[in-house]
Amino acid sequence: MRLALIAHDEKKPDLIEFAEERKDDLEQFELMATGTTGQRLIDATGLDIERKQSGPLGGDMQIGAEIASETCDGVIFLRDPLTAQPHEPDITALLRICDVHQTPLATNLASADAVLDELVDQLAGRE
Repeated sequence: MRLALIAHDEKKPDLIEFAEERKDDLEQFELMATGTTGQRLIDATGLDIERKQSGPLGGDMQIGAEIASETCDGVIFLRDPLTAQPHEPDITALLRICDVHQTPLATNLASADAVLDELVDQLAGRE
């Protein structure tokens, strides 16, 4: 199973902490992330992560293409709801494509735990 990890700048520390706490679970997935988020996660956790472009440079759209191709099974996207993003149309498109393809999407830490728990359970059911 493939899982995408994305975080806006103000939420990157939260995603890193989440990844450190849930590393054993995350290691069960093929991980992908937008550029800077991916590098920071690799540096902090040592997880094997395929890095896409930075979000504003098209990384959100690259992950959206993975979802549309049904090669992404879930998205953890810690958004900063209090800061305007220059690539907001790309973010909206990513959220929409998750809805269109029924791809589990977490946009905060509480839902990230829930989505990861469900995907881990699905993996356990496959074994």
